[in-house]
Amino acid sequence: MTDENMLTYKRRLARLLLEKSYREGDFVLASGRKSDYYFDCRVTALHAEGAWLIGTLFTHLLKGMDIKGVGGMTMGADPLVAATTVISHEQGCPLNGLLVRKEAKGHGTGQFVEGLGNFSAGDRVAMLEDVVTTGGSLLKACDRIRDAGLSIVAVCAILDREEGGREKLREAGYDLHALFTRTDLLALGR
Repeated sequence: MTDENMLTYKRRLARLLLEKSYREGDFVLASGRKSDYYFDCRVTALHAEGAWLIGTLFTHLLKGMDIKGVGGMTMGADPLVAATTVISHEQGCPLNGLLVRKEAKGHGTGQFVEGLGNFSAGDRVAMLEDVVTTGGSLLKACDRIRDAGLSIVAVCAILDREEGGREKLREAGYDLHALFTRTDLLALGR
């Protein structure tokens, strides 16, 4: 895919995100912070075209990183991981998926991470997130993936709210690759 195609796809995704996932008003975020907008990426990620665009853009972003798979914290990352694994396979660079539970499974193996059977200790993976505000949820998912014996080489998000999450991730040793900042999203989508 050319960079021109990617820009076209990014513009289309921005329009879909603004139409389906972006709301202005008074909101309290998962981080506890108050905000004048809310971004519910799941609506777009569960839309057929939205999922295809997200999977395509993340697959393009991750090309050349020499990774075995992608993972993220359930439930926000579930459709992102699914879309990226399917599109990566379709494009001939298959990536397996991982889902991180918020709490350990209360039965069976009691594990935090699903999908480990497709990986070996030390495999390189990228973490996906829908929205980064403080970075707390993504850091928790990264800790669980590292505890499972995998190596995290990239952390990616659809939206960086530009509220300190990028810096917090950098302090932990991760560079955030976001498809959009709020500024980018508003500029490309309108």
